[in-house]
Amino acid sequence: MSIFREIPPTAGFTLQIKELFLSLKADNRDDLLEEDFRRFLDASYVRITCSGTASFYLILESLKKISTKKTIIIPSYICPLIPLAIKRAGLKIAVCDIRKSDFNFSSSMLEKLCSFNRDILAIVAVHLAGIPLEFDAIDDVAKKYGIFTIEDCAQSLGAVYKGKKAGTLGDFSFFSMCRGKGITIYEGGAVVANRKEHSTLIDETIESLVKIDSISEALLVIKMIGYWIFYRPSLFWLVFRLPQIFWNWRGNKVKALSEYFTINFPLHRVSKARRAIGHSQFNRLENEIRKQREKASYYIERLENIKGVNVIRELPETMAVYPFVTLIFDDKGKKKKALESLESSGFGVSEIYACAISDYYYLKEIIPDSNCSNARYLTDREITLSTSTFLKKKDLDMVVNILADL
Repeated sequence: MSIFREIPPTAGFTLQIKELFLSLKADNRDDLLEEDFRRFLDASYVRITCSGTASFYLILESLKKISTKKTIIIPSYICPLIPLAIKRAGLKIAVCDIRKSDFNFSSSMLEKLCSFNRDILAIVAVHLAGIPLEFDAIDDVAKKYGIFTIEDCAQSLGAVYKGKKAGTLGDFSFFSMCRGKGITIYEGGAVVANRKEHSTLIDETIESLVKIDSISEALLVIKMIGYWIFYRPSLFWLVFRLPQIFWNWRGNKVKALSEYFTINFPLHRVSKARRAIGHSQFNRLENEIRKQREKASYYIERLENIKGVNVIRELPETMAVYPFVTLIFDDKGKKKKALESLESSGFGVSEIYACAISDYYYLKEIIPDSNCSNARYLTDREITLSTSTFLKKKDLDMVVNILADL
């Protein structure tokens, strides 16, 4: 294969030129994308926002109006933007470790946190890697102690838990339409409230905090054109792998994985043009999920007999969407060998996060000292295999063969 062929590490949607032109139609309604989400999720209330992070922040600001509690429980393995949003909202953070084998909370630790700390406002349940969590266990604890639940569905649009779509299980949820996250408007999100009184709160918060920013929106439309140009295997190397090589050379893994963020994330209205682009992609969603699941199944079937390699997969009565497949090696040395063999191959092999949430150097003043031993264990041993639409069967076979030969 060409040294410059680079498959994206996640199953982000390609942007079609007709979608850019459709966004210019004068008769596009503002609410079509929200209708798409409501219909697909079977949810009564959805609002489009400028990012998943903004959606989460708006939920927090809304909850502050109805509760004096101040602490948000987050898992030990999560996007760094989540604690930044909590800090910006003036709230506190409590970290609950995950299990070694998957992304679910440690049940005993979650119970302990909620029973000892009566200041818990909400639990953030992250459906990471497109795989639904064991939500009933979280919901039982939340209801026992009068705590709100917020689903982080940034990677799980279309995932199903016991017959219900992820995002409709808890009190609130949020989705991401950032580049590489399936349906994309380059940067965008959606906030869901599953109770009528909460939807009124969200509306009030949006009206008070979210303003029009025409310059930012114009720049994002330009970036979408750049996305259309570069989001293809022949050019993606320039915008993804090249910066990664630079930051790895500088010894900064956090920036190499594009995980350095600031608390000043945008908070503005999404233009009609970008909403129209998202709406035009929605009819592709179910077919793209089907293709992602096919690639994931192919990987899972062929990797299950390789000693020392475990796949994090969907649980019974659930359906994952698998924007990538997550492997855990028994031996962290084997992970290092796998990355050395595959990371520069162009097959879309990567990692989820650089470290446990308490180990990000720029979050030290935000995250309290926490037991994150299982998240550290996972960080030392996980890699991800892309399910991108650009991957061919021969690519999947080559990845499996390399892993089998380690």
